[in-house]
Amino acid sequence: MRVRETLLKGPLGFGAAPLGNMFRNIPDAEASATVEAAWEQGTRFFDTAPFYGAGLSEVRLGKVLSKHDRDDYVLSTKVGRIILDEIESGVRDFGEKGGLFAFGRPNKITYDYSEKGTLRSIADSLKRLGIDRIDFVWIHDVARDFFGDEWLARFEAARTGAFRALTRLREEGAIKAWGLGVNEVEPCELAIEMIENRPDAFLLAGRYTLLDHEHALQRLMPAAAEADVDMVIGGPYSSGILAGGSHFEYQRASPEILAKVERIKGIAQRYKVPIKAAALQFSLAHPAVAAVIPGASRPERIAEDHAALKAAIPDDFWHELRKQSLVAPTAPLPTDK
Repeated sequence: MRVRETLLKGPLGFGAAPLGNMFRNIPDAEASATVEAAWEQGTRFFDTAPFYGAGLSEVRLGKVLSKHDRDDYVLSTKVGRIILDEIESGVRDFGEKGGLFAFGRPNKITYDYSEKGTLRSIADSLKRLGIDRIDFVWIHDVARDFFGDEWLARFEAARTGAFRALTRLREEGAIKAWGLGVNEVEPCELAIEMIENRPDAFLLAGRYTLLDHEHALQRLMPAAAEADVDMVIGGPYSSGILAGGSHFEYQRASPEILAKVERIKGIAQRYKVPIKAAALQFSLAHPAVAAVIPGASRPERIAEDHAALKAAIPDDFWHELRKQSLVAPTAPLPTDK
């Protein structure tokens, strides 16, 4: 079943990475209020992962969602990492993203893309979430940004393990769809060419945004549209820099990125366009995109996201972005529809 066919109330979902204490220590009450605000605003698609705070995001999300009828929302989580009861005694080895969840739970995290590890990961997630089923499962971070030159070996481990396990679960009706959840384009390009055990969809974070989309446009997005493989876009605000934050690619934004953002903001101000609206509507304009899932850790941000999705943006704004080469000339825009 395709992702877009399961969405209950539109393409705007909720990315729950911030609930794992991304960047800051979020009080439990604030985290719960944020999820509750998303529900009240009509959000019915929620995405989380064991990696987000070593299970903290799943626990917090599940506490709120368990109050609602399971048929009334769509839920996705990820596999590829196992959260252990053992407490981590050293520095987490997650490369450039090692400090991303420094305020999360201290549990040790191990990689496991095998069939057995995939089934264990799902079972553990169901316990943390306190629910009986997951709709979509993403194979998490099997890409260069976490594994460097060894990423292809990890991809192969997933192909012979997680790919097969998730295909079987989908065929059995235990899940509705599965795919990759990554921050890089290359694993998706490999997977979409597969004949056996090809994913149903991809969750691509940060690679099809107003600030960074050229690489995805070259091959992946056209291939996904042609193959009828849905794209879910994570990180539409590019780690927060397009929503008033200071991070891009999970790091402090460079002077070059800050300058580009200021140029976009300048045009947005002239046309009275909220930059959040431009970011969300740009990502959703591509025909391959089924949903976009911005993250939030404050309740008031949820209303902003829903307002941004509905905001009217003049065609001249998009034409100006193209004219100033701030978006790729081949990128579909809302005005093209």
